[in-house]
Amino acid sequence: METNKVLKLVYDAEDALKDEFKKVDEITNIKADSVLSAFHDVNITESDFASTTGYGYNDDGRSKIEEVFAKVLGFPDAIVRNQFVSASHAICKTFFALLRPGDTLLSISGKPYDTMDDVIGFNDNPSSLKSFNINYSEIDLKDNDFDYDKIESFLKNNKVKVIEIQRSRGYSTRETLSFKKVKKVCSFIKNINKDIIIMVDNCYCEFTEKEEVGASGCDIAVGSLIKNLGGGISPNGAYVAGRHDLINLVGESLTLPGEGRDVGPTLSINRSLLMGIYMAPNAVSSSIKISMLTSYIFEHLGIKTSPKYDEHHSDIVLAIYFNDSDKLIKYVQGIQKGSAIDSNTLAVPGDMPGYQDKIIMASGSFTQGSSIEISCDGPVRPPFIAYQQGSLYYSAGRYAIIKALENIDI
Repeated sequence: METNKVLKLVYDAEDALKDEFKKVDEITNIKADSVLSAFHDVNITESDFASTTGYGYNDDGRSKIEEVFAKVLGFPDAIVRNQFVSASHAICKTFFALLRPGDTLLSISGKPYDTMDDVIGFNDNPSSLKSFNINYSEIDLKDNDFDYDKIESFLKNNKVKVIEIQRSRGYSTRETLSFKKVKKVCSFIKNINKDIIIMVDNCYCEFTEKEEVGASGCDIAVGSLIKNLGGGISPNGAYVAGRHDLINLVGESLTLPGEGRDVGPTLSINRSLLMGIYMAPNAVSSSIKISMLTSYIFEHLGIKTSPKYDEHHSDIVLAIYFNDSDKLIKYVQGIQKGSAIDSNTLAVPGDMPGYQDKIIMASGSFTQGSSIEISCDGPVRPPFIAYQQGSLYYSAGRYAIIKALENIDI
């Protein structure tokens, strides 16, 4: 697309989105207040940046970081560690912490993200939950909401230990699940059986709404530190937040029984984790504004997006329905061209661990795989959807969008 045409589209979109951007700013202020209040309540000091090595005993900074995350997310407790390779790793450790042979795991948001296939045992992986005789069932969403009738029937006729809810869409075509929907279904489940553990995959959703997941009534939630709450500063890691007893189990699953969360060296990461969550409200705000900008432009070009620019945003992910493999690939390649790092690299579809389809991915980021930095990816399969997310600051995302639009023919 010609540069002059692209720039006009961007200027027109920004003019039309002023009121929508103000709504995002209101949430950003609420989240900034929440983070700073947590810092003050916990009394974060410069000495909390100190590092531990080896076993990681007596790390006061680590303990304070976990208090901050628990308060911000609205839970009694949290474990926040660089030993978690990813959110998928944290979800896996949480499953193994909470489930025992003969137990049943039920997903009520349909099939989980592709990286869970081997964890659950769809591929008969010898290290999966299935290999430990842990049962799995799932209930699909109905009209982008929970299927309450099927959930009630299943729970009354089966013994379920853990229910999993994945809020974000992953590589599916359904909508992200809002806080309001999650809160309603948690209340519904607890009225049927209060002992069921409700676990929420909260990736991409932190700081996007006024309420945080801890107020939904779930028992435990998981998220990544190279997504929203890392603020583009955290170099790796993930959090698990929830009830004290459940967090202790996750700690023992991550390290070893008897030592659990009392060990785990921070290796100079404390400062990055604290600065990351401090910067997170602004990074999430920029990401949502870039999502709105992109959506507005594509909707006016006749290309479907989800969510639309004027719809409620419950995560930072925008799905762009190209319905054309060439447009998908060209757009993702354009995002790579507009990224800060490896801008001269040509993104091509390829195999990735944990995925069954070839993936095209643009992530010219300072941290490998960071989704809070401007990125765009998707499986090369019909309907050829690009999943765009992130932007540490608005102007950087805007630049990448301009480059991507210049790279495609519409």
